[in-house]
Amino acid sequence: MAVRAHLPTCYVMSPLPPSFYDRPTLAVARDLIGALLVYDSPDDGRLVGRVVETEGYRADDPAMHGWRATFGGDGFVRPIGRAADLFAAPGTAYVYRIHHTNWLLNVVTEPEGVAGGVLIRGVEPLEGEDAMTANRPASVRRRRDLTNGPGKLTQAFGINEAPGVPRSRFHGTDLTVPPLFFAAGEPVPDDRVAAGSRIGISRGIDLPYRFVEVGNPFVSPGLPSDVRVARKTGKRE
Repeated sequence: MAVRAHLPTCYVMSPLPPSFYDRPTLAVARDLIGALLVYDSPDDGRLVGRVVETEGYRADDPAMHGWRATFGGDGFVRPIGRAADLFAAPGTAYVYRIHHTNWLLNVVTEPEGVAGGVLIRGVEPLEGEDAMTANRPASVRRRRDLTNGPGKLTQAFGINEAPGVPRSRFHGTDLTVPPLFFAAGEPVPDDRVAAGSRIGISRGIDLPYRFVEVGNPFVSPGLPSDVRVARKTGKRE
């Protein structure tokens, strides 16, 4: 049985500064492993989860929303669709919906004007777990299922939206200040972090841009895209 992690006594959580995100996307994705996702919810109080899985999306990545973004004659990204938002200031929230119901939390990286973002795929609950459980469907039977996926964790934290709402209230907000932010956690050594193919994509499947804490039960159970494609096409390693 996995040992539950706990916040250190008298642990002070200060938001990570913009400079943390104003770096290469993959460096941010790696360094967010072990960081704390914090939400000071007006309804549920403080909710805290330790990040155990991320995915990076860079400007040269065909799986990124901003890939081949349309530029105007003045050299700026056209403010159309989601692509322009990935060129925002580092530390900006980039939140969107997939499959009609799942909201995904990303943080913008790289200097402003350069596209980049990190998807938060899995967190380990540390504080406010009762509220997280109440925010998730009654069908969740195992503790790991509470937050072991990008749509699950936003629902658990109450940072999703009700059906029919077209845009996230957190999209475009500053993740370097409360109420929703990341704080420093205990660093995770390199021998406990693995990189590999991302999940649920059809392009850029060979890029090792997904980072996980090895052996953590809150890593999402999805099949890496390179493995999925290999099985589908009958290819072998």
